[in-house]
Amino acid sequence: MRKSFDALAGLVEQQLGQDPLAGDLFVFRSRRGDRLKLLYWDNDGLAIWYKPLEEGTFVFPMPDQQRVRVGTHGLVIRPAELAMLLDGIDLANVKRRQRYQRPQPTTPR
Repeated sequence: MRKSFDALAGLVEQQLGQDPLAGDLFVFRSRRGDRLKLLYWDNDGLAIWYKPLEEGTFVFPMPDQQRVRVGTHGLVIRPAELAMLLDGIDLANVKRRQRYQRPQPTTPR
């Protein structure tokens, strides 16, 4: 967790293929899983939010039908899932009720 603004922004560009200035929130977890850094663009500069845990770890969800991969190491999660993750809830054990999903348009060949 030694990386700061420029190094984390570089990871976002190189590993995820995303623009760190686009307004998205990027979450980074330490190897031990006991620390998080959130990187985001705050209208006039990059900002970092950092949270170390005194006890326990942050458990990231695995990719599935609801969570889309981004780049080689990224994953898109909903704001509610991020809130649960920060609150110590293991998303693997959360059951989501089925909701309507608009079908994806098929592309002509």
